Amino acid sequence: MKHFLQLKDFTGEEFEYLFQRAKWIKHQFKNYLAYQPLKDRTLAMVFEKQSTRTRVSFEAGMYQMGGIAINLTTGQTQLGRGEPIEDVARVISRMVDIVMIRTYNQDIIERFAQYSRVPVINGLTDEHHPCQIMADIFTFMEHRGSIAGKTVAWIGDGNNVARSWLQAAKIFDFTLHVSTPPGFELDVGEDACANLKVCTDPMDAARHADLVTTDVWTSMGWEDEEDTRKQQFADWQVDTDMMRVAKPDALFMHCLPAHRGEEVAADVIDGPQSVVWDEAENRMHTQKALLEYLLLGRLA
Repeated sequence: MKHFLQLKDFTGEEFEYLFQRAKWIKHQFKNYLAYQPLKDRTLAMVFEKQSTRTRVSFEAGMYQMGGIAINLTTGQTQLGRGEPIEDVARVISRMVDIVMIRTYNQDIIERFAQYSRVPVINGLTDEHHPCQIMADIFTFMEHRGSIAGKTVAWIGDGNNVARSWLQAAKIFDFTLHVSTPPGFELDVGEDACANLKVCTDPMDAARHADLVTTDVWTSMGWEDEEDTRKQQFADWQVDTDMMRVAKPDALFMHCLPAHRGEEVAADVIDGPQSVVWDEAENRMHTQKALLEYLLLGRLA
């Protein structure tokens, strides 16, 4: 049994397999060819943080694979009344086949996985967002081929998505340029590697990049800092000038939701270099491959 709690839980070879499966599964979906290997399997989705793309992509994906998805929030369960996470894990994992959790602290999902009898997937924590980066890299490969040897520019907050990009840089062997406002630096920790280049000037980070990507300036849970962050992040907007210093065929990505006029200019996210809608859709296809792999193992 495997869990997917952060990107480095899987090897590059495992991701290569997952991307092959995602490509095939997406082809089936696009051609209206039913593929339901997870019939009679149940996914429990536990949400402590609100969600649009995570819920829809996992729930629709599970149904399309022939399974069932159960949506749980802390307000609807004993989690909201202080039941120990270890007890919740012991109970839920006896009733379902796989669990996806979207929560705040990484420690919560780590503790849940420790006591779970079934695979656990990280749908997002404050520290990591592995499903998003798996979809992002798959999207890059669809448009530009292998990401190995390329340059990815992260502009903005040194948050959970940035941290997962850092783990990806080591796994997939690309260079990651990171530029954050002072005080919002990426906490590298044990993920420090030669693939990372920190840039004080966001324009330097974007220069000659193959992919420019960002996220909202104020992540969920930090709303009380929103006004202050708008001032501190003002020079870290991805606009046409920033995209102009990247490679001519550079792509733009954003994990969404996006705030046009803040972290990204409207003419960038809605422009020809943007692949955010493919990126959003690919959450479902890559997660379907992930569900298949964690429940059924290798099929090819």
